[in-house]
Amino acid sequence: MTEGLIAGIVVFVLATFIGFEVINKIPPTLHTPLMSGSNAISGISLVGALLVAGNGHWSLSVALGLIAVILATINVVGGFLVTDRMLQMFKKKDANA
Repeated sequence: MTEGLIAGIVVFVLATFIGFEVINKIPPTLHTPLMSGSNAISGISLVGALLVAGNGHWSLSVALGLIAVILATINVVGGFLVTDRMLQMFKKKDANA
């Protein structure tokens, strides 16, 4: 069991480092299209978090699942708000207004 925990931590740390490096290299003009893709990924993680949190018996995994549901929901809603705001910038202004 300890080997599995250590392997999971190593994968988490490597994924965090690689994700940070990849995101740092992206020019700002591509952030909005990538945010749309990350919203889809966050939606998938939200469904997984709901499955974990919906166990019914309170345990550490259910508490962590509940926290994951809250954070993924904030991420999805915030991502859609930012994407909508960016898309509003490209709409034509009404000349009569």
